[in-house]
Amino acid sequence: MTLENYIKRTVAFRKSILVMVLLLLLSSCKSLKTAIFDQYSYQQAISIKVESLNLMDDASQPFNTFEVEVEDLMLELQKMVEYEKNKPNNEVSYAMWNVLANKDKNLLAGFFKRWKDDGQLSEAFTNEAKLQVSEALDLIIKYEAQKNKTNETNILNFLGTN
Repeated sequence: MTLENYIKRTVAFRKSILVMVLLLLLSSCKSLKTAIFDQYSYQQAISIKVESLNLMDDASQPFNTFEVEVEDLMLELQKMVEYEKNKPNNEVSYAMWNVLANKDKNLLAGFFKRWKDDGQLSEAFTNEAKLQVSEALDLIIKYEAQKNKTNETNILNFLGTN
């Protein structure tokens, strides 16, 4: 084997290794896709959390006194579900917002539905519901602030139990 053939083979081998490494990197990145940080989602999650918990404090009073405020908050929640639905690679956040907005679940929309149906709720029930709603919204806020595997797993675990 001549030196020239040896150099050609070595260069060809290095190129093929480089191509394989690049393909491996590209394929592994596709499986890790997550929506990028979104300042709007982060701010809205905080806003909805604060408004929700404050409004939930009023559930020991008659619902009809706060009906407009509840409807306004539910509209904001519906807007977030729609916004999150249309972001690429955002299945985890979208699923969490859907659970919060589902009137048949025991989170935010479900709490307000129960308040409306019952007229008013006990303070003990409200305090327990606030803990659950706060936890769910904290998970979204943390995930929006730092989209990592730990925060994603925390949301998926929460969704699995709700």
